[in-house]
Formats: sequence, structure tokens, C-alpha cells
Amino acid sequence: MELKRVVVTGLGALTPIGNTIPEYWEGLINGKSGCAPITYFDAEKFKTKFACELKDFKPEDFFDRKEARKLDRFAQYALVSSDEAIKDAGINLDEVDKFRVGVIWGAGIGGLETFQNEVINFAEGDGTPRFNPFFIPKMIADIAPGNISIKHGFMGPNYTTVSACASSANAMIDALNYIRLGHCDVIVTGGSEAAVTKAGMGGFNAMHALSTRNDSPETASRPFDATRDGFVLGEGAGALILEEYEHAKKRGARIYAEVVGGGMSSDAHHMTAPHPDGIGVERVMLNCLRDAGMSPNQVDAINTHGTSTPLGDVAELKAITSVFGEHAKDININSTKSMTGHLLGAAGAIEAIASILAMENSVVPPTINHTTVDENINSSLNLTLNKAQEREIKVAMSNTFGFGGHNACVLFKKLDA
Repeated sequence: MELKRVVVTGLGALTPIGNTIPEYWEGLINGKSGCAPITYFDAEKFKTKFACELKDFKPEDFFDRKEARKLDRFAQYALVSSDEAIKDAGINLDEVDKFRVGVIWGAGIGGLETFQNEVINFAEGDGTPRFNPFFIPKMIADIAPGNISIKHGFMGPNYTTVSACASSANAMIDALNYIRLGHCDVIVTGGSEAAVTKAGMGGFNAMHALSTRNDSPETASRPFDATRDGFVLGEGAGALILEEYEHAKKRGARIYAEVVGGGMSSDAHHMTAPHPDGIGVERVMLNCLRDAGMSPNQVDAINTHGTSTPLGDVAELKAITSVFGEHAKDININSTKSMTGHLLGAAGAIEAIASILAMENSVVPPTINHTTVDENINSSLNLTLNKAQEREIKVAMSNTFGFGGHNACVLFKKLDA
């Protein structure tokens, strides 16, 4: 069968460097760091005392008090960002066939704060099982797309993909394929996460996964730098409206980009560490290019997974050098995690949005906080260090990898480029 074309017609973002798409883009091109000391709880006894929290996000600006109490923060973020994307897409909710509109959302963890608080309350009590009646609905990862569909009446496919930090990239790939195959006209996709909690920080600290640069939080996320010492935990959400091309064209929608391919693979190596030779990462990019019917030489920009970990950054750049060969030096490679921190299950969504906006504006956001060259990294690569770079981008790739060896890659193209 002939596959249908899929385009992006709406965007929404809630990030540590901006609470809307315009604010997020401004933060990206200006190299803004979203990292600061933790304000959500007293982190004095934690090894890492900083994170990339949202700034000035007030639930009461979006929900009444009763509704907000029924939603974990990750679900609040999902509703806010998806509302922005739906509005941006200009979808007329009274005219669209809601049986053909789905919601496929990514979350690596879900309602961690809710789970944490309920367990703490029980442990501090007298042993009587008193739990909030909304404990389970607030906690489960699939409640985010459920709430989005309930709010808008979308009755197409509705579920959450869970693949750690690759979750929202997997959600986008599933959305791409449902529309390609003719099952849906429109899908709200993306991801959200709210893991800046005592349990989240403590758990990642116990794994020695987080940076401990407490004396300079704003420079702690430093992908590709020789002095990097771990990732910085972030939070927020990103939403994209994926739409069948003819459906979008018929209603006169603004089209940001075409989604031309998605790839997946597994490292099959270790619970948390990447394969040192980047074999799984190499394969996921090749799978993505094959799915798109494109050659490596057509790619202009890659927003890497680039978490600022000693092993991960080297493995990914090895894989890029292997896949793209001589063309690799002509690609603008960057890591927007240097600014936003790592949003876990929402990372793929906000980074895909960054790739799309870079293509639309012909500007590649920088990889900030780079001061020291890592001799293990190919020096011929353009890592877009410290300053944004202007260039025409016709094809952009976004990489996302997760604990468990999950790899996902999405490819975007300027329409008819």
C-alpha cells in the first residue's frame, strides 16, 4: 500500500528555559541555562542540589484547585503543552472527526511525586492504609493521554509509550505510523515528565548518574566537554500535532515540517550504560534513514541525545562518525540538553521541537558550557559549541536513547525540500 505523508502542524512546550514555544525558542538560540538550585524541596543532604525546574509555572493559571489536586505534575504539564499545540495547529474541534484523532504520549516514569508522597504518608502514619482515592489515577503513566482525550473528546488510539528516555520519541514514531497507514487523520503526540522529586534525585544520585557540580549549577550540563560528570535532571513537556498531509492541506493548516522517518533499535548491552562502540546508536540512525528513504549525505543537523555523561557522549559521536563518514564534518551537531537538562521521557519531544524550529528559522541552537576539549571525541565534528549558528537546514535528525538500551531516532524534512 502507498503510505500517506505526515506533517507537523502544531507545537507546544513547557520547559526549564521557557513555558511556551516562543519563550523556549528564545532560550535555545540565546544559549540560556535552565539549571539552578532546587526549590521544590530541601536538597541540602542530597549529593546533587540542583536541577532544571520549570520557572514560574503555576497550576492555578491553568486548572481550578479541585482539578489540579487530581493531577500529578507530569499530567498537568501534558495538558498545558498539548493545549498550546492544539491551539497552534488551528484545529476546529467542532469539525474534526474525533474518531480519527488519537493521543499517543510518552512518559518514562509518570506520577513519581504522587507515588513518593503517598508512600511517605503511609510510612509516617499508624499503619492504617489511608490512601488518596486519586493515588492510582494520578500515578499511572497512561493517564496523561487519557486526560488529553477526555478534555477534547478525541476517540482514536490512546496510550502511553514507556521506554525510559526514548519514550516520547517512540510515541512520535507510533503516531507517524498510525497516520501513514491511514488509521488516523491527526494525532497529539509528545511526552511529559516531573521527576524532580526527593525520590527522583535520590534514585539517580544512587546510580551516580547525575552531575554533582554544586558550585556552578548553570554550567553543570556540559555535553562533549572533557570535564562532564553526569546529566542534569529536568522536567516539563513537549507536544506535537502530527497530521496527514492532505488533511492538513485541505483545511489550510500551517505546516512546520514533514516527518519522513523513524527508527528504533536496542543496544542489548547493559541496563544503564550504552554500548561503548555505539553499535545500537549506529543501527537506529541507519534504520531511520532507511525508513525515510534518504541517504546520510542529505542530513544537515543532528540534535543528539548528548546527556553530558562520560560514556554516552563518546559512544553517540562514534556512531555518527561511522554512519555519516566524511559528511559528518558538514553536519551541525548539537545537544540542547546543555540548556534544558534531561527531561527523561519528555526529552525526545522537546528536542524534536528544537530541531523543527531550527529548520524553520535556519538557526542551530548551541551546545553551551563547553570549555575543555575531550581527546576521545572526533575533533573534525561541528558540535555547535557555545553559540548558535545560522545555516539552511533541509533535513534534521533527533536522537533519543533510554536506560535498558532503548534507541529511537526521528527524521524531519522541510516540506518539499
